[in-house]
Amino acid sequence: MSDFVADLVKRVKPSATIAVSMKAAELKRAGKNVIGLGAGEPDFDTPDHIKEAAIVAIQNGQTKYTAVDGTPELKQAIAAKLLRENHVAYQANEIIVSCGAKHSISNLLNAVINPGDEVIIPTPYWVSYPDMSLLAGGESVIVETTSDNDFKITPDQLEDAITAKTRLVMLNSPSNPTGKAYTADELKALGEVIAKRSHVLVATDDIYEHIYWGQEPLANLVALVPALKDRAIIINGVSKAYAMTGWRIGFAAGPEAIITAMRKIQSQSTSNPCSISQAAATAALDGPQDCLVTMQKAFKERHDYLVTALNELPGMTCGAGNGAFYAFPNVLAVIEQLDGVSDDVELATWLLDEAGVAVVPGTPFGAPGFVRLSFATSIDVLQAAVARIDAALKPHFG
Repeated sequence: MSDFVADLVKRVKPSATIAVSMKAAELKRAGKNVIGLGAGEPDFDTPDHIKEAAIVAIQNGQTKYTAVDGTPELKQAIAAKLLRENHVAYQANEIIVSCGAKHSISNLLNAVINPGDEVIIPTPYWVSYPDMSLLAGGESVIVETTSDNDFKITPDQLEDAITAKTRLVMLNSPSNPTGKAYTADELKALGEVIAKRSHVLVATDDIYEHIYWGQEPLANLVALVPALKDRAIIINGVSKAYAMTGWRIGFAAGPEAIITAMRKIQSQSTSNPCSISQAAATAALDGPQDCLVTMQKAFKERHDYLVTALNELPGMTCGAGNGAFYAFPNVLAVIEQLDGVSDDVELATWLLDEAGVAVVPGTPFGAPGFVRLSFATSIDVLQAAVARIDAALKPHFG
């Protein structure tokens, strides 16, 4: 029956992070003791005031269709959040609510990409960017970064990558998978390059915005370079910050014409996001924000432990991040030491088989020779995972 599958779909790779999580879950169901460090999902429960808002919404009968692009209440809450926290002003007609930030990105790509348009994607990138671009008819232009530059694209690299066919630049800060965030000066410099190219749009994936512990406040590109407001699309959501991954609420803010096009696409695909989830998201954005501080503090503590512990493991080196909940160690020395392991993909399989620890290889992120470990779990679980990896590696390092 594969003859009936579209050629375009055959070119698309399944999400590597989802595949690892599914494999770990499958092994657990089979009775294998597996520690899963693959999922990008907070281990915290959704705060009670948010859950209560959903319960009240159900009790009040808010179970019908909403406007395709979100309820007025949620769009107002998003506009207030963007003004309060990011110092950028958007009206309701410049905002769309979707079924997760991933859905917002997909809507955006399908709304602005013509066949053959180029999408600039710096490495390491979130695994879905290139394939989402492919599905929209775009051509991904991958710009290599290195750990020497904290895995950040430079203005010169961006200048060199832009062509007459460039349609969109994808930026993600703090980054999945590296945990690195651009400083205000770095982001402004990139924005000024884009501002000079009137045919280029930019999307800022800010989903890890509140999981950040850098020295300076996290900056917003549109606030830094106001001239870009007519060509910038801010992507965000409630999944990571408020531990609401399963509620599936993301949003985008940008020029009215692009948001209108995204709404048109959404009207012919999912229609509106879940009405109950929208009520919960409104409470998340409008309600008390102390839960953000609690979770951010815990993630910082886990980061500090895990990065230190990974650097003590045989063959691994790991730089510190300042956001998100991932460590991204270089494992080239480990690969060289293990018989039968030739790359990071085979190493991830080896760690699952030999140590019972699930990690995501770096290759699907555009960074071969690295692996991603999520520290969205307790210190006790992280300690157990590190101990398992250490025990599996030591015999091979003499």
